[in-house]
Amino acid sequence: MPDTRFLDVTPMLDSKAPAITALISEHGWQRLSPHDRIGAAYDYVRDEILFGYNVADTRQASLVLADGYGQCNTKATLLMAVLRALGIPCRLHGFTIDKSLQRGIVPELVYWMAPRSILHSWVEVRLDAQWINLEGFILDQQVLGSLQAAFPGRTSLCAYGAGTDCLQAPMVTWQGRDTYIQRAGINADLGIFDSPDAFFGQHEQDLTGVRGWLYRNIIRHWMNRRVAAIRRGVVPALPCGDKGLKPDVPDRAFTDS
Repeated sequence: MPDTRFLDVTPMLDSKAPAITALISEHGWQRLSPHDRIGAAYDYVRDEILFGYNVADTRQASLVLADGYGQCNTKATLLMAVLRALGIPCRLHGFTIDKSLQRGIVPELVYWMAPRSILHSWVEVRLDAQWINLEGFILDQQVLGSLQAAFPGRTSLCAYGAGTDCLQAPMVTWQGRDTYIQRAGINADLGIFDSPDAFFGQHEQDLTGVRGWLYRNIIRHWMNRRVAAIRRGVVPALPCGDKGLKPDVPDRAFTDS
């Protein structure tokens, strides 16, 4: 019997939710080839769902769609739900990234509060019997374009939500192969999971108590305002200068050219 794990509906991947079904029907994605279904879903999540911070990593896909914004984990959940609704097998690869990747988005006043390692994930999609890594959907094109304009002489950047060795031409366009935009900040590989439910069932971000309350109710809104400013072309300077544009990840060659 065929393995259906990678098409299953789960509490987080509510791929049969009316809003997701309506989205697919409205755009006619079901009529496309598997390659183009992936591309359509990927492009939508990358640019129509703006880069931003939801109330929790465990937010249900249909609620991320309703929010209209998301970060790596929540955008991944939405993309997986849409892909599964389109009959495209997919799974989640979990990691942690160093918090330096979010410098410039997390305000310096509260940067010390951020966990050293932040839960991160990308989507692996199966096409023509191969698994392809999809991570380049995290930053919408306006945010990415603003960062490219702010740092025209850089090829490497690990700040402002980006972690890439090729800032001016990152691998973010769906062409049937891997895409990345935050890979340079990864500091641990947590393995492959059938669903985000399974991932977050084993791993929980260290944001509890007062720190968690502050993040959910105050800090993330502050972060989202900073992302909105970046989208308008206002990229805040870092007090640590160029040193803050490189990842604080040990034993990794990361040079600016």
